[in-house]
Amino acid sequence: MLFNSIEFSLFLPIVFALYWSLNSKNLKAQNLLLLIASYIFYGWWDWRFLFLLTISSMVDFYIGKTLAATSGQKKRKYLLFLSLLVNLGILSFFKYYNFFIDSFAQAFTLFGSKFNPQRLDIILPVGISFYTFQTLSYTIDVYKKRMEPTKDMLSFFCYVGFFPQLVAGPIERASNLLPQFFNKRSFNRGKATDGLRQILWGLFKKVVVADNCARYVNVIFADYHEFSGSTLALGLILFSFQIYGDFSGYSDIAIGTARLFGFNFKQNFAFPYFSRNIAEFWRRWHISLTTWFRDYLYIPLGGSRVSKLVALRNIFIVFLISGLWHGAKWTFILWGCVHALLYVPLFMFNLNRKYTDGIDYGKLLPRFSTVLMIASTYIMTTLAWVFFRSDSIKIAFHYLKGIFTFSSWDFPVMILTEEQLVIALFFSFFMLCMEWLGRFQKHALESLGLQWPAIFRLGFYYILVMVIFLFGAKEQPFIYFQF
Repeated sequence: MLFNSIEFSLFLPIVFALYWSLNSKNLKAQNLLLLIASYIFYGWWDWRFLFLLTISSMVDFYIGKTLAATSGQKKRKYLLFLSLLVNLGILSFFKYYNFFIDSFAQAFTLFGSKFNPQRLDIILPVGISFYTFQTLSYTIDVYKKRMEPTKDMLSFFCYVGFFPQLVAGPIERASNLLPQFFNKRSFNRGKATDGLRQILWGLFKKVVVADNCARYVNVIFADYHEFSGSTLALGLILFSFQIYGDFSGYSDIAIGTARLFGFNFKQNFAFPYFSRNIAEFWRRWHISLTTWFRDYLYIPLGGSRVSKLVALRNIFIVFLISGLWHGAKWTFILWGCVHALLYVPLFMFNLNRKYTDGIDYGKLLPRFSTVLMIASTYIMTTLAWVFFRSDSIKIAFHYLKGIFTFSSWDFPVMILTEEQLVIALFFSFFMLCMEWLGRFQKHALESLGLQWPAIFRLGFYYILVMVIFLFGAKEQPFIYFQF
């Protein structure tokens, strides 16, 4: 079920009304309703996916309980290994089996041999990368005694399967989300209103910005060899807005929806295109995944508290695996490698923690030096996006080669209509302006306009709703559903 679908527009108010009608009764009834609603939401794509979700939830629930009752370190390691084996085994089979088989076969050809293994027609379950990491974080935290395991199976299943963030995050830690299922929740009008504002902004970014940019991006990348360098550059710029509007839009809708039900998620995007270097970009982009890899991979490997050489190894491992997490293609791995190469100089000169403060606090317009740093970081990340979007490494390099030609000085080709291009660029610029104004908040509309007279504030929201209906594309899948 898509957030931007007719089905969800009916599903959400029904679940919301039923949920709060149970407020005066008992917590278990609320949690049970959320679990049923979440499984309906997830099973809407393919009911067979529910078996994997249930298996992952069941395995980690019982392993967590068993870890608490086990004192022997050897047995505890065995239980942790079992959790890793089941979760990563399922993820590897459904997401990476054909990738590894194909890569293995290609390796044989380098030595002049032919090997034709049997590929499987495997359907990738929606959201498997997200809920797998979510359940693993619980087991690892219990193993390391960072938290006590729960004995409440219903609450744990709700934690894993909670529908707002089930299929594309944020990847919520059990230490933050799970206790919220134990506490009584009362309707809070202020929290719900803020949730609606965040949902509205997320829908705008998805259906107006991302999906309008996608019209151009899809055509340009499909026939990249037919276009001038300027048109290819325009396609890459539009993709940068598409991927951000699509994924951060999903996160905004997910976080806002959770607030409607009285839950608080962590911020997943902190306006990353205003970053002043690559290190800051990764502190602001897909925060729940970045911090997951930091806490469960980078630090266990030794982090930066080792020699420079070992720390560089750790950095490359994290970025490469992060790329592989996004998809079973070499383009994603190379995308991770490019970001590692961009990050390493900052690490070597101790500049990776330079920008941890707010961006030009108290200023309406950025300083000229800030503009230069933001622009250079944006150019680097946008050029790297070509590997993320391309179907092969060969295509990615041909695309980049096409940009850096004399035809980059030509006027871009109007692939569709001039009006459609203006719409995509105008609303992308509008999105950036709004987010600049709200860059110190958790989302662009959190405080914007709250001091305005009600008629102006409601009028602004009404205009956004009308823009969504008039200019939004209909029911386009979210990009991160494929991951």
